[in-house]
Amino acid sequence: MTSQSYWSPLVRELVPYIPGEQPKVANLIKLNTNENPYPPSPLALSAMQAAVNDDLRLYPDPDATALKQAIANYYGVEHNQVFVGNGSDEVLAHAFMSFFKQNQPILFPDISYSFYKVYAGLYEVDYKTIALNAQFQINVEDYQQPNGGIIFPNPNAPTGCLLPLLEIEKLLQANPNTVVIVDEAYIDFGGQSAISLVKQYPQLLVTQTLSKSRSLAGLRVGLAIGQAHLIEALERVKNSFNSYPMDKVAIAGGVAAFEDKAYFQQTCQAIIDDRTWLTEYLESLMGFEVLPSAANFIFARHLRHDAEKIALALREQAIIVRHFKQPRIEQFLRITIGKRQDNEALVTALQSIC
Repeated sequence: MTSQSYWSPLVRELVPYIPGEQPKVANLIKLNTNENPYPPSPLALSAMQAAVNDDLRLYPDPDATALKQAIANYYGVEHNQVFVGNGSDEVLAHAFMSFFKQNQPILFPDISYSFYKVYAGLYEVDYKTIALNAQFQINVEDYQQPNGGIIFPNPNAPTGCLLPLLEIEKLLQANPNTVVIVDEAYIDFGGQSAISLVKQYPQLLVTQTLSKSRSLAGLRVGLAIGQAHLIEALERVKNSFNSYPMDKVAIAGGVAAFEDKAYFQQTCQAIIDDRTWLTEYLESLMGFEVLPSAANFIFARHLRHDAEKIALALREQAIIVRHFKQPRIEQFLRITIGKRQDNEALVTALQSIC
């Protein structure tokens, strides 16, 4: 017998998600995993430090009531319209189980967050990918077909392109009988959240994360907002899997992060400003094509130089960006927006390469 003979047939067929590289090397300029270059809110750090006390011997609140209420207050929704989990990936996993095990295939873009295919494999959910258009945008008309659900990131990843709220509403109107999940991991860097549509559309679920715009990737806090009947389904799955996904420190930090609006707005605007600067520089002076981005990264290709070679040359200068080898985007690089000095170092390195 081989070691894999002990595995279930399903596990033998799984193709796991491969996260962005996290090298254990000092003094790297790390622009490959869309982490926020600014530290978490000082108020969040203080709240988390205060939560590290003797009470850690006790289980956390299984409902994470304080965090749900802080999110509800921030977005102007009810407590029973909020779900929280251990990062938005866990929230998405529960959503696949809650809504997507249907008789029809679910739909998502062909160039999108690669975890969707992984979850489909894990939960044995049939799916169909819908091609982005020539401008790497979503055409909502392409989703007017029988389906067991729809999911897409907005802004999309890895392209960074934003689907306007009016287009999302058209998609919802055309798909009233299946759940539509809008994955808003990057919405705070230039988009308008679909949470404003939740009251009107009972099939809409919006997911977000504190990893990007609130600088808490190391804490693992994700959320979903939808009408109460959708949240109830997520709670049923969560409580059949892990009743305590949110620890006391995460709850305290998450509450404070939502309450510190000034710091949140300041750091988001700094990233937006640097994204504009870097985009204009690469396009006007260096021969790059950059897709319009509403995220904390850009998706760019050089008109004369191979993307993989550029990525390898940057690595030799201790700068890491993300290169995707899949069809249609093999000549693109996804570049996280860093602090201004990191972006300037990237530009200097690219000048010597290109």
